[in-house]
Amino acid sequence: MLAATALTDLDANVRAQGADNAQGAAPQLGTARPDRFDENMSILDRRRFAWPNGATLAVWIIPNVEVFILNRPGGPTSAMPGDQGVVDFAWREYGSRVGLWRIADVMEREGIRATVALNAGVCDVWPKAIEKMNALGWEMMGHNVTNSRTLRGLPPEQEQKIIETTLNVIEGATGKKVRGWLGTGLAENFDTLDLLAERGVQYTGDWNNDDVPYAMKVKSGRMHAINYGNAVNDISFYRFGHTGEDYYQMIVNQFDTLYADSAKVPRVMGIPLHPFHTGQPLRIRYFEKAIQYMKQHDKVWFATGSEILDAYTGSRA
Repeated sequence: MLAATALTDLDANVRAQGADNAQGAAPQLGTARPDRFDENMSILDRRRFAWPNGATLAVWIIPNVEVFILNRPGGPTSAMPGDQGVVDFAWREYGSRVGLWRIADVMEREGIRATVALNAGVCDVWPKAIEKMNALGWEMMGHNVTNSRTLRGLPPEQEQKIIETTLNVIEGATGKKVRGWLGTGLAENFDTLDLLAERGVQYTGDWNNDDVPYAMKVKSGRMHAINYGNAVNDISFYRFGHTGEDYYQMIVNQFDTLYADSAKVPRVMGIPLHPFHTGQPLRIRYFEKAIQYMKQHDKVWFATGSEILDAYTGSRA
């Protein structure tokens, strides 16, 4: 299995680096800028563009479909960072065994296709999930091999291997080219965007610093940032004890402001989901209620990441 082989290599590399190297180099003094996009630009400086059919707000929904690693034998000291104990492992497994299927039912009823942030390891562990999501016409973004590991701190050659493996496994399982990427924990290194663009990835959800897609600077190919919606991420929200009613109101508040703003400049709203959170029985109804609220507005376009990218670049051509 390609995904399993890549994971073994990754673990060996991280152990060899040691704790200090795994954390990366010490930060530099001063104001370090990424040099990946036009800096001095406000939302009102954007060149005009339009979404299809008169829509002003594009909404994309991003279920994170992931696989995790159970703590290895020998106790906590032998576990790699990101490995899960039984309680957390089982909690997350619920998402693939049950929660994902609830979310799929809601999306199918509402006639909306998702853009999945997909760990390549899911293709090995949960092939039935791949079949279901493919049948629904969902788009797959690369999301590393497993959510128990990130790209942070890896040397470029190791990072390139993980990216290549992730994309190859997903494309082999789905029969479709992967155009988008979301890092595990939204983590990147300084070369990540270049490695992704070189492999043909065209957009990322890692950079949540604008309400509009924008071009990023890469050495070859092309890359755009599309806001993933980390401000309304369910994994950040529910861990603080908020209720389903609170979640519904948060989504509505985010939507209402972006919808009003989109009368001036078209906007994007991302809604990240984790099936082990939003797919729980006590929460799923509030997700569906939020979708139904948004659908009452006539200038909303529910789209996939690739559809948003194509509409944005096509409108500006």
